[in-house]
Amino acid sequence: MVNYRIAVFASGEGSNFQALVDAVRSGEVGASIDLLVSDKPAARVVQRAQEAGVECHLFTPKNYDSREAYEAEIVEVLESKDIDLVVLAGYMRLLTSVVVDRYAGRLINIHPSLLPAFAGKDAIGQALEYGVKVTGVTVHFVDGGMDTGPIIAQHPVPILPEDTAESVSRSIHAAEQQLYPEVVSWFAQGWVQLEGRQVTVRKPV
Repeated sequence: MVNYRIAVFASGEGSNFQALVDAVRSGEVGASIDLLVSDKPAARVVQRAQEAGVECHLFTPKNYDSREAYEAEIVEVLESKDIDLVVLAGYMRLLTSVVVDRYAGRLINIHPSLLPAFAGKDAIGQALEYGVKVTGVTVHFVDGGMDTGPIIAQHPVPILPEDTAESVSRSIHAAEQQLYPEVVSWFAQGWVQLEGRQVTVRKPV
């Protein structure tokens, strides 16, 4: 019986959300996705959640006095569902301490670069402009900064001479959809330990 509960925050297309749904269905992730939180009620990810039978908490930020106000409402929903892990998957808003402090050590994000390189927006464009030969994806804890939390796992993606922004983006998305469900499965099995900035994944021998 699955009793490890996940909430996914997303704002857009939802390809990483779908990868998590598929991994849960196939048994690769021993958890349940109990909630989608989205600040874009018309986003494709909301349709994906509805098709998957995942409950949605949708909100429009401009209807609230502050970020803290709508995040307090989100925390109430998360707590009512006994969420164990909050997974950011293309959620395009910086979180305040209302969520970050409440879910410290249980709040993760995926970023399309090998952090700490190319944090922030347009990481793929930054990597191409800089001329690196290898970029990748990073899963990290969220600590309130801009992609500054302790790193859990990384997956490299080579940049070839013939690559374009579009081809690198496709490779990055493929890597994300492979790595993110794997990392979530580590959490569900209790393998991830955080001490300071050091993250250890203790798989059984």
